[in-house]
Amino acid sequence: MVTVKYKGYEGSVEIDLERNVCRGKILFINDLVTYEASDIKSIQKEFEVAVDDYLETCEQLGRSPNKAYKGSFNVRIPPDVHRQAAMTAYRNGLSLNDYVGRAILNELKGAHANPAS
Repeated sequence: MVTVKYKGYEGSVEIDLERNVCRGKILFINDLVTYEASDIKSIQKEFEVAVDDYLETCEQLGRSPNKAYKGSFNVRIPPDVHRQAAMTAYRNGLSLNDYVGRAILNELKGAHANPAS
């Protein structure tokens, strides 16, 4: 998947063959913000305009813009896996958050070593 980046936000890049345009949306926020360009060379600029407009609109409305990543998320796992993770974290002198964070980092390192998987 191709993405564009600007001011800490990421956006998707898609080709709409029916309309013959490039389009996308700001990813990982609760609001829907879309953009479109007539060619691939213009999509980055249109994304930046959309981000700036989103930030300006939030300011005018007196509300905080969604942050793409705030560092917390809910994970649903089987109770036995939850118990095992909590016990392993405790035995290693870690909080469950630190233990899960380390596990995710280790998995990401493996994914970068084997990008096809």
